[in-house]
Amino acid sequence: MLLREAMADPLLEKYKVIVLDEAHERTLATDVLFGLLKEVLKNRPDLKLVVMSATLEAEKFQGYFSDAPLMKVPGRLHPVEIFYTQEPERDYLEAAIRTVVQIHMCEPAGDILVFLTGEEEIEDACRKINKEINNMGDQVGPVKVVPLYSTLPPAMQQKIFEPAPAPLKERGPPGRKIVVSTNIAETSLTIDGIVYVIDPGFSKQKVYNPRIRVESLLVSPISKASAHQRAGRAGRTQPGKCFRLYTEKSFNEDLQPQTYPEILRSNLANTVLTLKKLGIDDLVHFDFMDPPAPETLMRALEVLNYLAALDDEGNLTQLGEMMSEFPLDPQMSKMLVISPKYNCSNEILSISAMLSVSPLCIC
Repeated sequence: MLLREAMADPLLEKYKVIVLDEAHERTLATDVLFGLLKEVLKNRPDLKLVVMSATLEAEKFQGYFSDAPLMKVPGRLHPVEIFYTQEPERDYLEAAIRTVVQIHMCEPAGDILVFLTGEEEIEDACRKINKEINNMGDQVGPVKVVPLYSTLPPAMQQKIFEPAPAPLKERGPPGRKIVVSTNIAETSLTIDGIVYVIDPGFSKQKVYNPRIRVESLLVSPISKASAHQRAGRAGRTQPGKCFRLYTEKSFNEDLQPQTYPEILRSNLANTVLTLKKLGIDDLVHFDFMDPPAPETLMRALEVLNYLAALDDEGNLTQLGEMMSEFPLDPQMSKMLVISPKYNCSNEILSISAMLSVSPLCIC
């Protein structure tokens, strides 16, 4: 949203203080904002910028923002005990389900948060966990297994805040809530009652190949920063335990310290169009914190030129100006802009809307 506002108000005059939270996630939008706000600060000494994160590379950010002062606020986390596997797990999904069952059978009361990579995997895990625990009968307490992912309807997402079920009988084993989530539960929210976290060490990441111009979602190892965030979910309200389904050696030697910035693994066509609209023509020397590969920038410029959003000199065309107003991929924004010429605006609106949401399952 702030990037969209900057198109109309390049110096962001309506703001006196801007806070960028969860800066360590290094999304495409935040990385562009870093460079944009750095330029704005040169022209607006009255503007205050606060960059916040629980796992920030503080020195790197300080250096980028001209040795800005650093303030550390002690956290209120309770102690979290970390457990690793002795050997690498061949199937992290089965290992996660097995760990859930073991915790429910052997550990004291407390809810469980399991991190998995996507909707299909999460729904599969929820079914299997319910089946495994229901087969045990009344020797264990009841469970409420709740999925959590971004495309889940809001009413379903709210179930993560419901309390754990009561024991089946007086003085019986306690009930337990089990939340099975993507990495949106790393930082976006706090779920009361979580005592146990199961971390298989993977998440889905977007990867772009500029040579064949294909963007894919790949299951990839998380970073150490993400692992710390996941473990911290167990210590929000009381002491907890985190079960990492990988070896300590793998954590120390194989995981990257920070999540690979999205700007280094994304299609930049829409980003380049936005920067052109913001009046930034020299993309090679734009002050990115981590500059993207020149090949990726060149591919983006080629696509925009092919779509007639840029002329042969790399300048924004009138069509490109109109395309930049839409928060869509350039191909879709061009479809919308030229659809009246072919008397198919309603159809293109429907197609663009369908392509802009996650895949739908029609049963």
